[in-house]
Amino acid sequence: MFHPIVIKSEYYFGTRCWWVFCLAGVGFVVGSLFIENQIVSTIFGVVGCSCLWSILELFEQKKRVERGWFPKNPNRKY
Repeated sequence: MFHPIVIKSEYYFGTRCWWVFCLAGVGFVVGSLFIENQIVSTIFGVVGCSCLWSILELFEQKKRVERGWFPKNPNRKY
């Protein structure tokens, strides 16, 4: 679910949007600690960890673009 988000984020913003994934990830993980409903808390925890994992994938996506596996955004300066 997050891989297409990472691909689009890297295409339009590059790796400079990593902090958005970090803030969202930390927010969801901390939020999961304070939610009493076990199902909702688990969902928040999974989404938070996925956001944090997306930071790594964002930098990996940059390497994939450099290798030519994914298209570069012609409107963005590199």
